[in-house]
This record gives sequence, C-alpha cells and structure tokens, in this order.
Amino acid sequence: MREYEFNFVVQPEITDEGITRICERFEGIVERAGDIRLHYDELGRRRLAYEIRNFQKGHYLALHFLSNGKVVPELERAARIDDSILRFLTVVANANVEDVEARKTEAVSLEEDRKRKAAERAAREAEEAAARASRDTEGDREDDGDTDSDVDPDRDDRDRDRDRDRDRDRDDDEEESL
Repeated sequence: MREYEFNFVVQPEITDEGITRICERFEGIVERAGDIRLHYDELGRRRLAYEIRNFQKGHYLALHFLSNGKVVPELERAARIDDSILRFLTVVANANVEDVEARKTEAVSLEEDRKRKAAERAAREAEEAAARASRDTEGDREDDGDTDSDVDPDRDDRDRDRDRDRDRDRDDDEEESL
C-alpha cells in the first residue's frame, strides 16, 4: 500500500463551509474506493506565486491517504470538474507503507495536535480581541474632548498596508516590463 498526498488550492472567496464540503467530497471518493483517509493538512490562505484565473490568493489544503493508486484518477477528475479548485497535484508521499496501523495512529495523533493548536490559537485570538476591546473602551473614557476623536486608530496600519501593497505591485509591474 502507498501513501498519497493530494494537494489542492481553493479559491480564496470560498467559505469555510464550502471548503468543508469539498473536503468531504474527496473523503467520500477515497472511502468509496475502500482506501484509508489519514488526515488533512490545512495550510491556510496564501498568496499565489502567479495569478490563476484572476486570483492572487488561494486556500491551500492537502489530503493524505493510503491507497493502491486506483482512486487517484477519480480524485483528479473530481478536482478538474470543480470550478472552485484552482490547482491540484497528487504525489506519492511513501511508496511502501509497511505498518498501516502505525501510520493510522500517527495520523490520528497529528490530527489531534492540529485541533489542539487551532483551539489554542482561537483562544489566544479571542483574548487579544478582548484586550483590544478593553483598551478601546478605556481610550473612549479617557477622551479629553479632542477634536480628533473621529480619527480611526487603525488608520496608520491601513496606510502602511496600502503603501506596502502599492510598492509590491509596482515592483511586480517593473519585473514584468523587464
């Protein structure tokens, strides 16, 4: 039995529920073929190396599964048909898996670690949001009546981001013209 890695990039505007449905569809294809799904690697939303169908970003995912190889053409056919998938690639991660049960338990532990880290990250982000909200409300109470109260405190960050993006686009345009 071989271990395969099916990597695919989904359009950035697809919701998390849509991504979940796509993943469930691929899992169903693998399980109908009698193969073993190991785990998903969700690599997140990233900037593409080049523009694909007018998209500059994409949501990267990788499905790891054990198979004899007969399910790969069906997975790739399903990925070709789905318009929300920008690119896909199937790779043999391990040509000869000796101990299938050990690999399954390793995949389960990886999945549990990812879930635990995601929960920790969500809790940390919630704490940071609560801290920001409390700082914002304290700032509102300490307002001395300045006329700048209507100025957005995140304006400097947005200006910096906009300038960085403009510079990156300008650099990209210069490279294309060379």
